[in-house]
Amino acid sequence: MVLDAIREMIEQEKGNPTGYKLHKRLEDRGIEVGSLKGTMQVIEALEKKDLVKRDEDKKLFLVENDNYANLENIFSMPMYGLASCGEALAYADGNVDGYLQISKSLFRQEDPAKLFAVKALGDSMNKDGIGDGDYVVFEKAETADYEGKIVVAVINGMATIKRYKKLQHGMIGLFPQSTNKIHQPIYLDESDAILIAGVFRKVLPVAFVSL
Repeated sequence: MVLDAIREMIEQEKGNPTGYKLHKRLEDRGIEVGSLKGTMQVIEALEKKDLVKRDEDKKLFLVENDNYANLENIFSMPMYGLASCGEALAYADGNVDGYLQISKSLFRQEDPAKLFAVKALGDSMNKDGIGDGDYVVFEKAETADYEGKIVVAVINGMATIKRYKKLQHGMIGLFPQSTNKIHQPIYLDESDAILIAGVFRKVLPVAFVSL
């Protein structure tokens, strides 16, 4: 929200805003930001994450890898619904629910056109660093080699995030990786209607993307 507002002001006003101007812009957009002090605390938190810098005139600059941001380096990643990290309970259809603004520098080895994100539900993959509410980035599956990889699988229209493993006698197992022992594997036959929509690439923690 704050980063988007800074980017918007830089693009529209052809200049970099101060913390005060940013605060006024958020207020004008009807965003509940509280006091100016609260906005400045958010800016300080972004500075500590190396996402923004302020110059000697207190103007704000977006940062990419310790350099001033190149806005052409940002791409829009589609987000498709929700994917359960427990049972396969979240409906996964083909409709894009929205877009995340992502730096290409975070995905140097992948083709941005092949990337998409889903919002994770549940804690069955928390041992692999995927928490409830996190955005999980996948690369569109273009291979049949998923052995041992984290995938997003669609079973009868329901999406789930699990680790894929081939078992004996034509079985496929989708295994949770959780500190919560309530979660159990999903067992399938190779003949079952299962779509591996993507292979795991990165977690975007919700605490990061919500700023």
